[in-house]
Amino acid sequence: MHRGRVVFGAMDEVVFGRPAREAIVEQLDRLGAERAFLMVSGTLNRETDEIEKVRAALGPRCVGTFDKMPAHTPRAAVIAAAEQARGAKADLIVTIGGGSITDGAKAVQLCLANNVTTSDGIETIRTHGGVSPAMHPPTVRQISVPTTIAGGEFSSIAGVTNEAKRQKEMLRHPLVMPRATILDPELSVHTPEWLFLSTGIRAVDHCVEGICSREAHPYGDAQALKGLEMLATGLPRVKANPKDISARMDCQIGTWLSTGPLASGVPMGASHGIGYVLGAEFDVPHGYTSCVMLPAVMRWNKRDNADRQALVAAAMGHAGADAGDVLDRFIRDLGMPRSLQEVRVGPEHFDRIATQAMRTPWVPRNPRKIDDPSQVREILEMAA
Repeated sequence: MHRGRVVFGAMDEVVFGRPAREAIVEQLDRLGAERAFLMVSGTLNRETDEIEKVRAALGPRCVGTFDKMPAHTPRAAVIAAAEQARGAKADLIVTIGGGSITDGAKAVQLCLANNVTTSDGIETIRTHGGVSPAMHPPTVRQISVPTTIAGGEFSSIAGVTNEAKRQKEMLRHPLVMPRATILDPELSVHTPEWLFLSTGIRAVDHCVEGICSREAHPYGDAQALKGLEMLATGLPRVKANPKDISARMDCQIGTWLSTGPLASGVPMGASHGIGYVLGAEFDVPHGYTSCVMLPAVMRWNKRDNADRQALVAAAMGHAGADAGDVLDRFIRDLGMPRSLQEVRVGPEHFDRIATQAMRTPWVPRNPRKIDDPSQVREILEMAA
């Protein structure tokens, strides 16, 4: 018998397949916002006219632009953005860019609401042992226009890197989820190929770990299986023709669906847990961590969840095949890295990674029980 609880997030709507600049103006009208603060990709702002088009559409309702958010959302950049948003008296944050920017704006919302003005101040709003401290809810909310496809815009969790400790820390509040997400595939054409495709594998990882979880349920399965099918056909089409807008749209919708399990309480597993450590400690891009770890995690877990893994292979169009092999080949064919060596992580680091991974929220909930770091090390050796 299934048991569980599905909590609907604080997002009002998802708009897809329309130009972002039109949809953003409609959202401001809907929300009665007058002072929109843009947090955007530096590349989009400096090397294309896309952000300028949005500013023009907003006119005097745009009160500032922040375009200096590095990968992995470091604390210092969050504070700088919050400072600028505070000075601009923003009443809404609009993000246009990748996951680091989306997460950055989530953190900025909490900084504004709780008067956090220094990097150390972030200590007071981050989760400790998975539990969020008591804090004021955000009143300046956000809308998001993602240009990568890792899916962070559909969650109420932000990862922020503590530069001093080189650790990714979580901030969590139901209201940091964007009030609306706008999926405009045209904007993603500017995203570097490696970034679009690798974040697509991140979305695949959300689907796969959701489907393979011990705590999977039909509501999460329905979304993850359909999302996986759309990503499995869409990503190779984008690789073959970067101007295929309908393939990009499929990838964006597949990504939205990929967040179904996590949003409905299904935990991720060791691929996500180990990925957190590789990102924070070794600066491995988010998507690459999934490219390298997911097939190894699947092979290690197969002893305990072969039935669920069969669903993965079937959704990817290879019924009856080994899911680890299907994923391995799929990731390789997209030209993504497939080993820790390729992302410059050597065996001398495995003990440290294994110890750190045990402290993440997901490794303890991996479908095949992981009781100590030596088991994480076995997975790392398979991915070496």
